[in-house]
Amino acid sequence: MKRIAVDMDEVMADALGEHLRRYNRHFGEQVTTDDLEGKWLWDVASTDRHPVIESQMRSDDFFAVLEVMPESQRVMRRLQMNYEVFIATAAMEVPTSFEQKFHWLERHFPFIPPSHIVYCGDKSILRADYLIDDNPRQLRRFQGEGILFTSPHNLRVKGFKRVKDWLDVEKLFLG
Repeated sequence: MKRIAVDMDEVMADALGEHLRRYNRHFGEQVTTDDLEGKWLWDVASTDRHPVIESQMRSDDFFAVLEVMPESQRVMRRLQMNYEVFIATAAMEVPTSFEQKFHWLERHFPFIPPSHIVYCGDKSILRADYLIDDNPRQLRRFQGEGILFTSPHNLRVKGFKRVKDWLDVEKLFLG
């Protein structure tokens, strides 16, 4: 059975939406995903605002309240019928996120066993056939086939097979 590793933030969970909600509320701005084409929020926010973005992300509830990406639950259930599916999240970037991410997955994806959740930093250590991730940095060193999940920050990235949403994931892996 082939193995698929799936990133959490910006693939299963709408972290960018929560970043924008908190950033706009705090600074009285109206930054949208359209403003982020080819950029991260860090790139459009002035450097004096970076500590606020960082503290918002490290808050006790940031990862706990993320919205589920449309169709991800249904498609993940279907993938599990034909593949061995693991969640691979770069939690080392925000160590305070471990417990929040675990409970978020438990609440929204209860059919994924805890033994199939991998907290890591560099995903090149994963032994899987495919990695679905929004971050090209993670895909570049991955040994299997990297699948780039579209997000505003990666719209200009070339060189990877790309899926724009979970319906594309479904077509790609389940025909």
